[in-house]
Amino acid sequence: MRFSLYSRPGCGLCEEMLSELAALPAARGIPIEVIDVDLNPTTRARYGHKIPVLLFEGELVCHGRLDPQEVDKTLSFHRRPV
Repeated sequence: MRFSLYSRPGCGLCEEMLSELAALPAARGIPIEVIDVDLNPTTRARYGHKIPVLLFEGELVCHGRLDPQEVDKTLSFHRRPV
């Protein structure tokens, strides 16, 4: 399980989201992969105007600003017993 954060170098909102996500107790210990949105034409076209974009296991969690409630909801769903 991991988060993917689509970002671009020098993006203040991206750095803010990364910092806020790392500080969330529910997300503690879950790896965060930071991906430069501009390295791939497909991701640039899909997310370039929405960064920062946060995904968890490929599923959109939020973009623009961190939504702690959406992070909690997503993690609760993925941690449910099967």
